[in-house]
Amino acid sequence: MRSEKTTLIWVVMMLVIRTQKVRLYPNRHMKKVLDSLCDYRRYCWNEGLATWNDMYDLYTLDSSSPRPSAYSVRNELVANKADWQYALSARTLQLAVTDLGQAWQNFFDKSQPDWGKPAFKSKKAARQGFKTDRAKIVAGKLRLDKPHDIKDWYDIRISKHSDLSGVLKVVSIYRENGKYWASLPFEVELDNKPQTGDNSAVDVNVGHLNYTAGVVNTLPKRLRKLYQRIKFYQKQLAHKRVVNGKKATKGSRYVAMRAKLQRDYRKVVKIQHDIMQKFTTKLVNNYDKIVIEDLSVKAMQMSHVASKGLQRSMFGYFRQILTYKCDWYGKELILADQGYPSTQRCSKCGHIKVGDDKITLQGNERHRTKHNEYVCYSCGAVLNRDENAVANLLALI
Repeated sequence: MRSEKTTLIWVVMMLVIRTQKVRLYPNRHMKKVLDSLCDYRRYCWNEGLATWNDMYDLYTLDSSSPRPSAYSVRNELVANKADWQYALSARTLQLAVTDLGQAWQNFFDKSQPDWGKPAFKSKKAARQGFKTDRAKIVAGKLRLDKPHDIKDWYDIRISKHSDLSGVLKVVSIYRENGKYWASLPFEVELDNKPQTGDNSAVDVNVGHLNYTAGVVNTLPKRLRKLYQRIKFYQKQLAHKRVVNGKKATKGSRYVAMRAKLQRDYRKVVKIQHDIMQKFTTKLVNNYDKIVIEDLSVKAMQMSHVASKGLQRSMFGYFRQILTYKCDWYGKELILADQGYPSTQRCSKCGHIKVGDDKITLQGNERHRTKHNEYVCYSCGAVLNRDENAVANLLALI
């Protein structure tokens, strides 16, 4: 009798948070609501921080006093609520104090980026916002939680987006330059990508990314044109401030030009993020293991010119999104040590350049080689500098 074999294929599902940034188009009434919630968030943060500081001072003077925490500070603010606060969302206060508690936790960890003590929020800041965990997407519109005894309440129209599905988590809404935006984090289920059996390495450079299958240009011609226009607007605005002083910022022409400058900055960010998102998706689709360098970007910022090129190349953003996409889809990301000589090592014989033989951003002055040339003085190989670095990184797998 012929035996039949049944193969079971287990599909590994993973819950991840995928955030979508959308533009909000509130009506006049909801604009006032959003503005009041932005102000209320700032008020709750500042009141919470002042209460926290007072409780901490009392704790240092008298050890029998309770040590401040997000729970105790929140209870103090809720107990002292004014009548006008009940017309606003209670979740704004709760989440503001929760974020304040997290900020204090980060203060005790000096390894955190932008480490520092929590500071008071200013109403003059360009960006004002609040958070809520009771928002919903209803018929393609954003619905916020309505406070008690409020009659006029409307859903907010949002910009068109193809993927607004999943379980909606804590929504961040903010106002910047008169426009309203929302970050919508959805909890979704993702499948692991199929294994391809191929590996790749990425060598990051100012203006381009090299990998085993080619080169990705991170500063295309359209971006350079936008940067030229941004430079022109910045010079014009600086000139107006020098000539007219503090009154310059109140002029209609100044405001109009500043709006154009901000519009071009948004275009730049949109183009850069689109390039990085598409490239990282291509990497996790086509490769199982990916090697990149663990670069210290701050140490590489030798001058304002180099800093500008590094910022425009978005090394940190590339690593950030590649890291979470590898986690999402079950791919392995390998970080080469900062001391690994990927640029100075010959991928043919393994010889490492030292001293005056090293390659710099300008090439090698002693041997008069160009910045994109790698000449091995041990085996005589003549290679492209970036392709040689990719081959060295790939050897780590």
